[in-house]
Amino acid sequence: MTSATATTAGASSAAATTSATSGTLTGEVVIYAAASLTDPFNQIKADLEKANPGLKITYSFGGSNTLRTQLEQGAKADVFASANQTEMDNALKSSLVADKGQVFARNRLVVILPRNNPAKITKLQDLANPGIKIVTAAKDVPVGGYTLTALDKMSKDATFTPDFSTKVQANFVSQESNVKQVVAKVQLGEADAGVCYLTDISASVKNDISTLEIPDQFNTLASYPISALKGASNSAGAAAFVKYILGSKGQDTLKSFGFITSAGSTGSTLNGAL
Repeated sequence: MTSATATTAGASSAAATTSATSGTLTGEVVIYAAASLTDPFNQIKADLEKANPGLKITYSFGGSNTLRTQLEQGAKADVFASANQTEMDNALKSSLVADKGQVFARNRLVVILPRNNPAKITKLQDLANPGIKIVTAAKDVPVGGYTLTALDKMSKDATFTPDFSTKVQANFVSQESNVKQVVAKVQLGEADAGVCYLTDISASVKNDISTLEIPDQFNTLASYPISALKGASNSAGAAAFVKYILGSKGQDTLKSFGFITSAGSTGSTLNGAL
C-alpha cells in the first residue's frame, strides 16, 4: 500500500468510526456471524448501541456454512462475517455479496480437555489412543475443516504415525454444527477432548477445561472475512458496521478477546499482518 493509499484508507476508516460512535446510526442492522465471534461482537453491539440510541444490532451466530446456506435460502441480513474464506467465496458465487470481503481477524486452533482429564491425555499423540472420546465440528464447519488439516499435517511428521489422522478420526464421537457446541460438550465432560479456537476459552469456561497446544507447524490460522450483503435492508448501517470492525476501535475489541489483528489497523485487509 502506498502512503497516499494508506492516508485515504485511514481517513475513510476514521470517518466511519466517527459516524459509528457519534449517534448518527439508526435502524436495525442484522449480522450473520461465525459462532466464534459471539463474545467480541456482543461487546461491539453494546458499544455501538450505547453510542447510537437509534441503532439496534441483531445477531445470528452459527457455523459459517450453515449461515451461508440460510442466506442462500432467503434469510434476510445486512452483513456476513465468516470464519473462513471458503464460505465467503461461496456467498460471492451465490451473488449474496459483491466481493470476497475483507479479512478483519485471525485465530488459532487448540485442543481442549476436561479439567480432570479422565483420559489422561498429556500430548497430541494420545488423541489416537483407542477409546478416547473426541468431539469436533463437522468437516464443513470452518473449525472442523481446519482440524482435519491439522491432523493431516501431524500424520506426515516423523513424531506421529502415518495413520495418526485415521486413528484420531476413529475416536470422533460427535461432530457439531458450530464450535460453541464443541466447547460445551468438553466443558460438561461429555468428551475426553475437542478442538476449538483459542478465543473460545472464555472466562465462563476456562476453569472447567485445560488445553493442549498445537504447535505452529501443525496449526492453521483461521481467517475471518466480512462483507455487507447485496440485499441489505440497511445498507448504510451495514457499511458502517463493516468499517467499524476494520477500524481501530473494532480491532482493539477483537484483540482484547484474543483474536489476532493488525496492530494499528485503519481499515486495511490485514495483508502482511502475519
